[in-house]
Parts: sequence; structure tokens; C-alpha cells
Amino acid sequence: MGRPGGDLMLQFDILFPSVLNGLTTGAVYALIALGLTLIYGVLHIINFAHGALLMVALYAVYLLKTHLGVDPYLALPIVVPGMFVLGYALQRLVINRASHGQDQNILLVTLGISIVLENLALLAFKSDTRSIETAYTLSTVQIGPAFIAVPKLVAFAGALVCAALLMFVLNRSDLGRAIRAVAREKQGARLMGIDVDHVYAMCFGIGLACLGAAACFLLPAYYVNPQVGSGFVLVAFTIVVLGGMGSFAGALIGGLLIGVVESIGGLVLGESLGQIGIFAIFIAVLLLRPQGLFGAKT
Repeated sequence: MGRPGGDLMLQFDILFPSVLNGLTTGAVYALIALGLTLIYGVLHIINFAHGALLMVALYAVYLLKTHLGVDPYLALPIVVPGMFVLGYALQRLVINRASHGQDQNILLVTLGISIVLENLALLAFKSDTRSIETAYTLSTVQIGPAFIAVPKLVAFAGALVCAALLMFVLNRSDLGRAIRAVAREKQGARLMGIDVDHVYAMCFGIGLACLGAAACFLLPAYYVNPQVGSGFVLVAFTIVVLGGMGSFAGALIGGLLIGVVESIGGLVLGESLGQIGIFAIFIAVLLLRPQGLFGAKT
């Protein structure tokens, strides 16, 4: 009589930590995807350099820690504005000028930026995988039957706070109103006196600022190498499609869902096969609901 209850408790003891770990990872995925969603929602292009720029942010956090002793979380006021400035300058000085207003050119330019950045990183850092150690890297907190790493909990809370701030800016500020106007009708916004090129650059900058925040939350429990962004950007693309192209709520919920699916998939199939569930969901969404969970039909 006692055995089924014991088996159920054993399953809960295993499943609950897996779900919690998935949520903490998924929040960072969502933060990365929010930047991608913002850029797509306004510029209507896919930024192929998103993963390489995340790698740049991770190396910035790594160098601040190893050379200046700046804690990754204390690096937020440095890395986030720095990535914003980089994004604004890239859009205004490189992407905008090189694309000549053609979407296909923008795709090629961002792909070229990605290749250049990854090869510069290989030149500067070789292909070595690097990580940092902090006093809290191996610290854990018990939540019920689960022991969750402190960096993952901080990343979860920080990613949600950043997502809330981004949504507040988009919904409550003059900049947010200008961004929504340009996303809906570019020419109409221009006629109303909105500087469309400035809004484009601001969106690109904010998207990269999200990557800067994600890098600060990731590195205490993760690593960096020149190819590290590729895996993250594939997951981010999946989240953007799953949630609905241009939907911020979809990106947030999709990120959390993907994190849980990946964690449970790793539990059931093994860590190396954990991402199979992510791409199974991706294919299913494309087949059954191409506009995504929160996307509007075109």
C-alpha cells in the first residue's frame, strides 16, 4: 500500500528540481529572446549577429572580472550601457548604411558582423573555454526537495526584473510609444515627426542591452568561448517563433516553457539529448500554429 505513494514522492523529488532549474534557465533564455523580439518587431529583420553579440557581452563580463576584479552582478551598470552604445552605433553607422534600406541586405550585414566578431574572438582568445569563480558560484538554496544554485536564482529574478523594465518602457514611455508607432506604420510615424532611424538604432541598442544583462546573469554559472552564442541564439529563435514573432509576452512565456522542456528532456533522455524536446516543439508550432502561441494571424 505504501509503495505507490513512495514512488510518487520519489518522482516529485526528481521532477520538482528539474522544473525549477528549467524555469531559472528559461528566464535567461527569455531575456535573450526579448532583445531578438524587439529588433524583429520594429526592424522586421532577424538579427543573425545576436549570438555573436551575446558572446561579446560574456567576454566583457569575463575580462572585467579577471582583470579588474569586478563581480559579474556589479558589472551590470558597465556592461548593459556599453552593449546599448555598441548596438546603437552598429545600427546607425554600419547596418543602416550598408543595407541601403533593403531587408535582404540587413540579413547579410548581420551575418557578416557575426562572422567577423567570432573570428576576432578566436584571434584574441583562441578556442579555449573560459569561466570565472566567485564566492557564490557553488552556493545553493534549498526550496522544498530541490537545491538550486544561487547564481541561477539571481539570474531568474534579474531576468524577470529586466523583462518587466523593458515592458514598462515600451508601454509607458514616449520612446515606447514611438517604437510602437514605427513598428506599426513606419511611413506614418515619419510623417508625424518621429525620427525613424533613431528609433531603429534605439531598438537595436536596447536589444543588445538585454544581451549585456543576460551575460552578467549567466557567467557566474556558465562559460564563454567564441562559439558560445550559437547555441543560445538557436534557442532564442525557437522562443521567438514559439511565442509569436514580435510578441513580448510570448517571448517571456515561451522562454520559461522552453527552459522547462529542456530540463525535463535532459532528465528523461540524458543531458546531451535534452534539447530534442525544444526542436520538437518548434516543428509542431510551425505545423499547427505558424503565427506562434501569442502571435496574430497575418
